[in-house]
Amino acid sequence: MAERALQIGDEYGLEAVTIRRLAQELGVTPMALYWHFKNKEELLLGIADHALSTVRADREADDPWQKQVRAMVEALLAVMRKHPILPDLLALVEKSRTASFTRASNDALMLLTRAGFTVQEGYWIASYLMHGVIGLLQAQPEGPPHASPEEIAEWRRQRRMELVCLPPDQFPMMVRFGETYAEAADPERYFAFGVDLLLAAVEKMAEGPAGASPTGP
Repeated sequence: MAERALQIGDEYGLEAVTIRRLAQELGVTPMALYWHFKNKEELLLGIADHALSTVRADREADDPWQKQVRAMVEALLAVMRKHPILPDLLALVEKSRTASFTRASNDALMLLTRAGFTVQEGYWIASYLMHGVIGLLQAQPEGPPHASPEEIAEWRRQRRMELVCLPPDQFPMMVRFGETYAEAADPERYFAFGVDLLLAAVEKMAEGPAGASPTGP
């Protein structure tokens, strides 16, 4: 049910996600869904809760905090790549009212305090990582998300022409960057690099001076 609602949002936009529309897609009456969701707000909260259910730390594995935080970031990135409507959804609903978001936040705080950060710093870092993932999705230079290979190829051709036609004496590096659009798009490399970039700052701060905790003496 929640997965189908996410698909509707991905295809038609967040405004299209209504109890009536979802009931129609599922072949049931709207009243059948009102047993689960009293209104659209509850429906959107349920969708967000479902979407974030995979973003969690593996408490059974004896992995270092760095590996577990990375796994959470990668899980968040994966679900947002699968459902591009999710960033807008999370900006609209009160995330703290969903069990999955609260659990993911709690998991992240446990890991980050283990790294030596205070609880408050851990929350700042968790917020930084979440918005960093959203930024990676919104700023990806490889091509429009969820476009066909033909559409991406044409987009990259046009982007290349825009940049290589800039005055080279004024913008030599932008012209040079434009030439990279002649290569095949590599979104996996882009996202892997982006995750490394986000986590490098956290891991570096956790090292502290001479291995001390970030806020320690």
